[in-house]
Amino acid sequence: MDPVTGISLGRIAIGVGALAAPTPTARLFGLAPAENPQLGYFGRMFGAREIALGAITLLSKGALRRNLTIVGMAVDGADAATGALELRGGRVPKVAGAMLIGGALGAVGSGVAGLFLNRG
Repeated sequence: MDPVTGISLGRIAIGVGALAAPTPTARLFGLAPAENPQLGYFGRMFGAREIALGAITLLSKGALRRNLTIVGMAVDGADAATGALELRGGRVPKVAGAMLIGGALGAVGSGVAGLFLNRG
């Protein structure tokens, strides 16, 4: 499986989890939804975004797929930067921050690999 397909399927899976069950999904990422009841709202918004971006990238071809991969990398880069800011500010636990940042950077890396592998 190529990296872009993999990250697209991963986005959809995480998005479905966040949309359908935001509290358990937040806990899976080391967050504390009981301490912030509004987290479910933002989790569902995140989930919808991930499903949409994953599905449209998965279904696209050619230049559109390349451009959507770049958009995904930008979103994931912003997620990593946000995680770093929240971790530095002490607003997320260290393990959760590391998981969130690592996952986002891994997604950026998958996008880079996908762009490199599909160059020709």
